Amino acid sequence: MAEKTNTDAGAKRFAFPRWANYFLPLAVLAVLGGALYAPTFVYFGFSPKTTWANYAPQQPVPYSHALHAGQLGIDCRYCHSTVEKAAYAAIPPTQTCMNCHTNIKYESPKLAVVRASYQTGEPVKWKKIHALADYAYFNHSAHVNKGVGCYSCHGRIDQMEVVQQVKPLSMGWCLECHRNPELNLRPLDKITVMDWKSDDQQKQGLELKKQYGIRDVAYMTSCYTCHR
Repeated sequence: MAEKTNTDAGAKRFAFPRWANYFLPLAVLAVLGGALYAPTFVYFGFSPKTTWANYAPQQPVPYSHALHAGQLGIDCRYCHSTVEKAAYAAIPPTQTCMNCHTNIKYESPKLAVVRASYQTGEPVKWKKIHALADYAYFNHSAHVNKGVGCYSCHGRIDQMEVVQQVKPLSMGWCLECHRNPELNLRPLDKITVMDWKSDDQQKQGLELKKQYGIRDVAYMTSCYTCHR
């Protein structure tokens, strides 16, 4: 019989071919890359910069909601007049501002852009703050007319010198409310009252949910409800 060579004996000691050795550095790189990618993804994916929470852009006119909605008590619907009948909360035209400011602080330097808009007919270029993705359907009137107050989504607007987004407006955040809407329901005459609180939100919310005819959780969490 022919004797086994050292080469044949050495080859049989390995379970994998030699070229499999190249997978080791690739595996190390994959682990190191994943260790860097995961925290980076979480940091940027859930940061306020991504969800836009705390977004507060500088507007062309230094309009104070703390003064107008807070101290002066102007109802939200005076300026955002479409919230009860349309999907969008309309930005007030310059004429709405001038209804007051033709007689109040007309010469104020802060109103220079408003006066120019009034004289030329060019609208003030306000910056949108609360913006949903195009694939998400949201209707202001459907919420306002079913007892969801301005506070639930916008926070204490009546205390803001500069309006900022205080809620993430994410899918998960919306679903929390759609699963338990009673936690955010209030009487219709309290929709724009920012500091309103119920003595028993759970109990009153369930009563209002029935009164308003809000649908069951299956419909409220259906994909079609928000993605049409």
